[in-house]
Amino acid sequence: MVKFEAWVKAFRLRTLPLSMSSVLLGSLLALHHDKLSVSVLIGALVTTLFLQILSNLANDYGDSSHGVDNDKRTGPVRGVQSGAISPGEMRIAILIFTLLALVSGVWLLLKAADKLEITTVFGFFILGILAIAAAIKYTVGKSPYGYAGFGDVAVFIFFGIAGVAGTYFLHTGELSWAELLPAVSIGLLATGVLNLNNIRDFDNDKENGKRSFAVIIGLHAAKVYHTLLIATSMAAAVGYTLLNFQSGYQFIFLITLPILIQNLSVVWNTSRASDLDAELKKLAFATLLFALTMGIGLVY
Repeated sequence: MVKFEAWVKAFRLRTLPLSMSSVLLGSLLALHHDKLSVSVLIGALVTTLFLQILSNLANDYGDSSHGVDNDKRTGPVRGVQSGAISPGEMRIAILIFTLLALVSGVWLLLKAADKLEITTVFGFFILGILAIAAAIKYTVGKSPYGYAGFGDVAVFIFFGIAGVAGTYFLHTGELSWAELLPAVSIGLLATGVLNLNNIRDFDNDKENGKRSFAVIIGLHAAKVYHTLLIATSMAAAVGYTLLNFQSGYQFIFLITLPILIQNLSVVWNTSRASDLDAELKKLAFATLLFALTMGIGLVY
């Protein structure tokens, strides 16, 4: 029972709604254009969930091996850190979810292949391999890119551009520049979640050599950066809505503004890292709510 609970915690189920946000918004955009494919939706969701769990497991293993997971770290105790899961067991789990993500990704491409040219299918396959590599190499290995400040770039690309615009393209077989605006919105909000995590762990990361982007630019600048991420995300969403305006219902996503403003208030006014842990959940929820309400506002 203890082992089972340790694995459930290692999967970090609270992160899964955030990972689904991009797929859901990309699919709702396709529904808005009457081109939704249920099989693509299911395949994209399953693949995204496998990739997110893979990333969580790799992060658990990588941070533990680099000594970042320790008694000074704020947040839930990790599986390898606690000793409930051995490093060998975690490596096996990483391999299993790598294979699951690969198989589900190939299945997804087969379901979307009738709308795509063979070169495009191959391009998406390479993108999938890169997503798997990015999930693992964030903290694993001798030179993890998350320890060099590049985690924010990866999150923006895979949660935003690839997640939203890529999902939309798999549904429709086409893409205009306008769909990049909601992709940017989700990408920036997801990056905000990572930045908030890095602000929470700022002192411990700095002490243990993890050079997150927050550590590189400094704590005050990281808070300014967080504000810009949230504000630019909303600006991109408003811009897309104005360009495609049909009904006032399209602005329903603005119901997330109070949550986002409250999040910024806590970031600027708290000095306790533990206060930011709860804000991670709220910002992830706000991102999912934003994706759903923006999409629903378009198809209503």
